[in-house]
Amino acid sequence: MTASPLPGRPAAVLFDMDGLLLDTERLIRDAMLAVMADLGFAMVADDYALLIGRPEPASRAIMLERFGPGLDYDAMRAEVRQRIRDEWGPLRPLKPGAGALVGQLKDSGLPCAVVTSSEHDLARSLLGPVGLLEHFVTIIGCDDVDRGKPHPDPYLAGAARLGFDPAQCLALEDSHNGVLSAHGAGCQVVMVPDLLPATPDIRARLLAVAPDLDTVAAWLRAAG
Repeated sequence: MTASPLPGRPAAVLFDMDGLLLDTERLIRDAMLAVMADLGFAMVADDYALLIGRPEPASRAIMLERFGPGLDYDAMRAEVRQRIRDEWGPLRPLKPGAGALVGQLKDSGLPCAVVTSSEHDLARSLLGPVGLLEHFVTIIGCDDVDRGKPHPDPYLAGAARLGFDPAQCLALEDSHNGVLSAHGAGCQVVMVPDLLPATPDIRARLLAVAPDLDTVAAWLRAAG
């Protein structure tokens, strides 16, 4: 049996969405860099890294500070979303192991929620077509809380919706802002890195770093 870094079976599991369940961060990054170039702005991948795991209002503020009032942020975001829709339609690629993990948790009776920096309705519209929506008891979007990640509010709300103390919940995150949010709420946190590495400061807030969701599934089986 695979040794698990988890202290035991959690009461519930709280999932981030973009970059954790859905392999969307790369799609958004590449589309945004292309659109910004078309608009005459020299945006690079490090600029996008500042947005990962943040709700839309915070991303807007960062982009306008970086590129100035000449950027029509709403028009840019609309074009980014249109480019992704043109390429992918209603579907988004799943991260490896995502479907198997949420299915395993449903079969084992562990309640699950999605805690995302995307808007609530957008999350539902993306999780439904790929067959994941039915596995989650609830979704907490950035518009369901007063303060989004990296504040603890989203994970506090997710645990409360499921009826558990945050300390009883395992949070799965790919971003630094998400880890800060989940840790600040008092959750047990495992990071599954996507575009960002687990820095020493972030590692100090984690139970473990998992290379992929299949590893998380094995740890949960071993934890009981």
